[in-house]
Amino acid sequence: MTLLSISNVTKRFGAIQVLNGVNLEIEAGTVTGLVGDNGAGKSTLMKTITGIYAIDEGTITFNGQDVAGLAPGERRERGIEMIYQDLALAKQQDVASNIFLGREPKRRPLGFLPWIVDKTKMDAEARKMIDRLGARIPSVHRPVGLFSGGQQQTVAIARALTFNPKLVIMDEPTAALAVREVESVLNLIKQLKSEGIAVILISHRLNDVFEVTDRIVVLRQGRIEANLQTAQTQMREVVSHIVGAH
Repeated sequence: MTLLSISNVTKRFGAIQVLNGVNLEIEAGTVTGLVGDNGAGKSTLMKTITGIYAIDEGTITFNGQDVAGLAPGERRERGIEMIYQDLALAKQQDVASNIFLGREPKRRPLGFLPWIVDKTKMDAEARKMIDRLGARIPSVHRPVGLFSGGQQQTVAIARALTFNPKLVIMDEPTAALAVREVESVLNLIKQLKSEGIAVILISHRLNDVFEVTDRIVVLRQGRIEANLQTAQTQMREVVSHIVGAH
C-alpha cells in the first residue's frame, strides 16, 4: 500500500531551484534509503514532507490525504515523524523526561490539589517504549547527556514512537557512531519495519543503507536520479548515480 506519494514537487529559495519535479512513492512498512551528495536536496525534500518548508508546485499525499497545506503539527498528528541529525534532546534531562518532553502525564493528588507531573507513570511508559525497541538503556533516570551516541539515538526513536507514527524519517542516524553502536541503530530500524512503520533513511554510509533498506533512491541536483531495488543493485551502481557518471 502506498503511504506517501510525492508528485512533481518543486521548491525554490529565491532564484535557486533546490527541488525540480520530484516524484517518489513510499510503501507502508518498508525502508527507503535516500542518498546523494551534499546539496542534492535531501534535507529540503524531507522538510517538505514534514511541513517545515512549503512546496512551490506539486502534490504531497499521505495515507490518501493531501497534506501539502498542513502545518508540521498537523502532519505529525497524521503520522509523519522526523528525527533530525542533532536529535534535539535535552541533555541534562533524564530519559523519561526527554521521551515525554512537553507532553508529561499529569495527576491531581487527592482529586483537588494542583496538577503535578506523574513521574511514576512517565518512567514506566518510557521503560515500556525502550523495551518495545529491544534496546539496552541502563536507566531511564539518568541524564541523556551521560549516554553514548547510540543510546541517545534510541531515546530519540522512542520519543518518536510515542506519537504513533506511520512514517519515521531519520537523518544520518549512524553518522557519528562507533561500529558496535551502528549495528544497534540498524536493528532499531528493522524493528520499526517489523511493526509496519515506514522508514526513510538519509545516509552517506552506503553499507548501512544496503543492510536495512528495500529501495535506494538517489537524489542529484534536486531530481530523482535513480530509484533502485536494494536486492537488485550494487554499491558501484549507486555511487555512479550519486556522482552522475551513469
